[in-house]
This record gives sequence, C-alpha cells and structure tokens, in this order.
Amino acid sequence: MQTTSPSSELFQFGLFQLDLKTGELRKAGVRVKLQDQPFRVLALLVERAGQLVTREDLRQRVWPSNVYVDFDQGLNNSIKKVREALGDSADSPTVIETVARHGYRFIAPVSAPPAPPAGPRFTSESHTLRRGILVGAGGALLAAFGFWAWHESATPLAPFSARVTLAVLPFDNLSGDPEQEFFSDGMTEEMIAQLGKLNPERLTVMAPGTVAKYKHSGVAVNEIGRELHADYVVQGSVRRVPDRVRITVHLIQVPEQTDRWAESYDRDVKDVLALQDSVARTIADQINIKLAPATPSRAARNVDPGAYEAYLKGRYYWNKRTASGMQKAQAYFQQAIDKDPGYGAAYSGLADCNSGLTWHGFNSPAETLPKAKAAALKAIEIDPQSAEAHASLGLVLHHEWDWPAAEAEFKRALQLDPRYANAHHWYGDYLSVRGRHDEALVEAKKASELDPLNLMIDTWLGLRYYLARNYDRAAEQGRSTVELDQNFAAAHLLLGETYVQMRRHEQGLAELESAATLSGDSPLYLAQVAVAYAAEGRKAEALQIAARLQAAALNRYVSPYGLAQVYAALNDKEQTFKWLDNAFADRSVWMTYLAVDPVFDDYRTDQRFQDLLRRVRLP
Repeated sequence: MQTTSPSSELFQFGLFQLDLKTGELRKAGVRVKLQDQPFRVLALLVERAGQLVTREDLRQRVWPSNVYVDFDQGLNNSIKKVREALGDSADSPTVIETVARHGYRFIAPVSAPPAPPAGPRFTSESHTLRRGILVGAGGALLAAFGFWAWHESATPLAPFSARVTLAVLPFDNLSGDPEQEFFSDGMTEEMIAQLGKLNPERLTVMAPGTVAKYKHSGVAVNEIGRELHADYVVQGSVRRVPDRVRITVHLIQVPEQTDRWAESYDRDVKDVLALQDSVARTIADQINIKLAPATPSRAARNVDPGAYEAYLKGRYYWNKRTASGMQKAQAYFQQAIDKDPGYGAAYSGLADCNSGLTWHGFNSPAETLPKAKAAALKAIEIDPQSAEAHASLGLVLHHEWDWPAAEAEFKRALQLDPRYANAHHWYGDYLSVRGRHDEALVEAKKASELDPLNLMIDTWLGLRYYLARNYDRAAEQGRSTVELDQNFAAAHLLLGETYVQMRRHEQGLAELESAATLSGDSPLYLAQVAVAYAAEGRKAEALQIAARLQAAALNRYVSPYGLAQVYAALNDKEQTFKWLDNAFADRSVWMTYLAVDPVFDDYRTDQRFQDLLRRVRLP
C-alpha cells in the first residue's frame, strides 16, 4: 500500500481527496459535507494509512479531556458518519477496517494527487439530461449527512413554478460481484420511473437510455451539466447481500456543485419498492417539487426478494433487444410471476417480451401474442393506473390488428404518464401504419426527446420518415443512429432499406448485410438482403436467399411477410400474393405495414392487394 507522509496536506484515495489545509473532503471534485469531529477522525486515519490507529490515539488527537466521558459514543458516531460519507460498510469494509478492541485502520490506497482535477468527476453512468436534475448513481456514494449539512450548504431552490429536469445516473454496483450489475442497473431504472411519475408537469426525468453513455465514463460534473443542461445530479450506489440491500443516494445542485441532500438506507429486499418510493419523494421535497394530486404511493406493497431479482434480470436482458436476450428476459419475468403472482410490473415485462419476440421475427404470432395479451391484461387488472401496462396492451392489440382498441390503450397510457417514452414510440408506429404520418412523426419525436439515446426509438424515428417516403430524412436519421452504435442491427436495417429505395444499391446492400450479420441471420433481416439483390437485378442471389429461408422454415419460425417482400422486389406477382396470403393466415405482425411498405408500391392497384388491406382493416 502506498502511503503519504503526515506532513502532506492533500491526500487522494479513489475518487476522494482530503484537503487538510482547507478542511474539505471532495468526491470527484464535489465537496462532501462532513462535520468537524468526523473530519478530524478521517484525517488522522488517512495520515496513518495502512497503520493501526488506536482509540486512545483518536481520543488524544480529536477529543479534549473535558469531554472524555462522551468519547466512546462520539467516536462511534464519527466513524459511522465517515463511513457513510465514503460509502463504506463496517461489515465488508473497503476503506476503514475495524480492529476489534483496539481501533481502526485505513485500508484504501492513499497517494498525493498529481495535479488539481479539471472538474468534479463521476465514475457512474450519467443519465443524459435536457435541463434539470441528474439523478446519478455512481461510485461509492456519499451518505447521509442529514438536514444540518443540507441547510448549511443550501442555495436557493427553484421557485414552485419553475420546471426542473432530472436525470438519474446509473447506480454503482458495490457488491464486488459483476453478476450483480443487473441489480444496480435495475435499481436505476426503477428510481427513474418513480421520480418521473411524481409531477410530470414540473419535473422532467430523463430516460435510462439517455443517460447510459455516462456509465463509468469519468466525465466531470460540470461537463455533464453543460451537455445535459442539468439543474441537479443525484448519485447513488447499491450494495447487495443475500436478502438485504444498502442504498446510498446523494443529491448535488449542478451549477453550484453543492450538496443538497444525502442519505444511506439499509433495508430488507422485500421493502425495496417502498424504499424507492420514499427516496423519490424525499428528492422531490428537496428540490421544491410538489407531488401531483393523483400520485399514489407504493409504500404499502412489499415484493418477494426472489421475484424482484428475477424482474430486474428480465429488464436487464430485455434491454439488449437480441433474440437470446429477449428469451432470457421472458424466462425471468415468468420466474418473477411464479414467485409473486401479484407483481404487476413483471406481467407488463412479460407482455413486452412476447410482443418483441414476434415483431423481430424470432417467434410466431400464434406462439407469443396470446401470452402477451394475457400478461398485459393481468398487469392492468393488478394496477389499472399503470401506463406501462396499458401501453403493453396497446402494442399487443396493434399486432392483432384491433385498431380502435389499440389506439384507446395508447391514449390511456399517455394520459396516465405523458412522459412514458415507449408509449409515444409505439403509438407513433400505430399512426404510421394507419397513414397518419404527420401525427406519427410528432409522437416519434416526443419519444426521442424523452429518451434521446435509446437506439430503438432513434431507429423508429427514421422508420417514420421511411414509411412517409421522406428518404433523405430517413437516411440522415439512420446514419445518426448507426454512429451512436455501430453494432445495432436495426439501425443498419433501416439505413439499408432506405438506400435501396433511393436506388443506392451498393450502399444499401452493404448496410443490410451488416444488419443480417449483427442480427444473427434473423430471417426478416435476411429477407431484406434478398430485396436489395432483387432491386439491383441480381435475381439469382435473391432467389438463393428465398430458398434458404424456406428451408429454414422447416426448423424455425420464418415470417411469410419477408418472403412476400422478396418476391415483390423480383416482380413475381403470383409468388408475392401466395406469401402475402400465407402472412395473413399466419397473422404476421408485419402485415400491419402493408398499406405503407414501399416494397409493395407497384402492387397497390391490384384488386388482390386491396382485398388484403380490407381484411387487415387497413386504410
């Protein structure tokens, strides 16, 4: 262990700096409030890092003789406050170790900083923000210094009429087990969801996808503030032990980089929903946000710890948007339901999983849509006020071609939570396939505004332009999304399809081949490669892929809609209508695009095509 001479006045350990000259403790450049006695205890421990500091050493250095009778209680309280400020634990210490019956030892590596930091830095992932609060869950988070510390550092709060935007930075996983990353990520998403429901008219909370790029980025607080136009940051950390969870939350006012509030909680996992609700409401109070009149509390409901863990794993894998990810998510959501049949959020997750599996072409509608619908209806039965549940049902009804009911559910979801990005996202797709392109674009842009770094939302914004035949804007949006993540298959798919319609065949084929490879040769993606070959006049290659897809259908689900697209591009009318009829019988979810899919533009005057539109109840 590297130690620093006692004559030093500035010490560095991890993200923390201890300045004996100014009497300040800072984390990533942000000042941590610590009262005088705990600060002096920490100073002595750091000065003697790696060495045993006895209780008597501490008494002589910190406590004058005239208060000797209060020494034991005072020392214990000081050590507790220091540990909270550093996000440390007495049970599994990483900074301060208790030496039974003797004293304490500072066990974290200590060094002299090479240079003053350019600005406060976070090691946690920041949630991207427009204007307002960043709720961050980073590093070993600063802990409860209580009302006194808040009052001492308080700067004027936003007036009651001012709008504030909040971003929750990803919670740091302090368990020491990388396999628990899903738990800290899930806690972050849940906290964002709770905060977002408190007062949507005054409080903007950025979506998880927006802030994800800051995870472990080390970006300085002032830089994050500039990028996100943030008013506040809340950092947080999670330490998980079998059936208990320790959460530390730290609220920072960004422009001034001052502490507003911090607290640590140690709870049974079954109480975690009530804890999240309590933390969210406390944050709202600290930033002068009054709760909306209809904001219900979740505090009355406990959740089975095993069910909660399974639910978080489900969301973790769902967010990967891959076949294996969605299949794992499906299993975890079902596991959560089996452990806690009253867990409404798990039913909503299960519905979204099944809808996603069929939309991406991994499973047949007959296999997944009944499960999705049953799960969405159960989620609404458990919690009729859940925007997520109503949006999930709207998506299922959309896939079932029940247009009036689908629109009613999307509108209900947006009424319950106008800032639920997925509701805008899915409703925009509904409006597109109904030919209401201007309205669709409004919804897609709103979804992107709420969650600007969500790759699927970004891709579907481009899809809105594509289906409206605005290919220049679709290509621009597609390129923008690909730049965000070169490995996101759906973005390459949209860009490739757009280039094909623009007759930029070489570029289109390159993008579509990348999309197919990244998707693991998804049949729907391979079909678009065949469409590109056909559009370029390379009939043999297109037919080869069509044959490959038909052979694959013997062992796995292959959407007939994709084959209809291939034969439409080959100008083979009989095969086109054969596979469209099969897609209708299959209840393919992609039949919802029939009225607006550019691939079928040359077929629209055919009476058979008009008959299909009528049967799918499309305009």
